[in-house]
Amino acid sequence: MDTLWWLVIAVFFIASFVGLIVPVIPSVLVLWGGFLVYVFALEGSLSVVFWVGMAVLTVFLLVVDLLANMAFVKRTGGSKWGERAALVGVIVGAFVVPPFGLIIVPFVLVLIAELLQKQPFEKAVRIAFASFLAFISGTLAKAVVQIVMIAWFLIEVL
Repeated sequence: MDTLWWLVIAVFFIASFVGLIVPVIPSVLVLWGGFLVYVFALEGSLSVVFWVGMAVLTVFLLVVDLLANMAFVKRTGGSKWGERAALVGVIVGAFVVPPFGLIIVPFVLVLIAELLQKQPFEKAVRIAFASFLAFISGTLAKAVVQIVMIAWFLIEVL
C-alpha cells in the first residue's frame, strides 16, 4: 500500500510542474497535496523547519507572477498604468485560454495602457514585450523553487 501512496505523491509533484503551463492547476498547492499525503496517508513526519521553509517558499511562489510583470514593465520604462495593466493582465490571463492567456492578455493590456499614455508605438511594444519576458522568467523561477521544495522534501523523508 505504501507504494501506491508514493505513486500518488509522485503524481502530485508531476502535476505541480504541469501547473506551470496550465495555470488552472495551482502548482504550489498541488505540491502541498503531496506533502500532506505523506504525513497523513503514510503517517510520516516532517520537521517544523521544513513546514516553515515550505510556507516561505509558497508565499514567494504566489507573488512571483504578480510582481514579475510589474517589475519588468517598470524596468523597461513603463508607466504606472502599464504596471497596473500587467498586474490585471496576469490575473485575467490565468482564466483566458490558459496558458496563452498569461502571455497574450498582459501583453495586450500593457500595450494599450502605454499607447493611451502617449508612448511611441515601438516603445509601447517593447514595454509590452517585457510582460512576456516576465512570464517566461517567472515560470523558470517557479520551476526552480518547486524543484528545491521537492528536493527538500525528499531529503527530509529519505
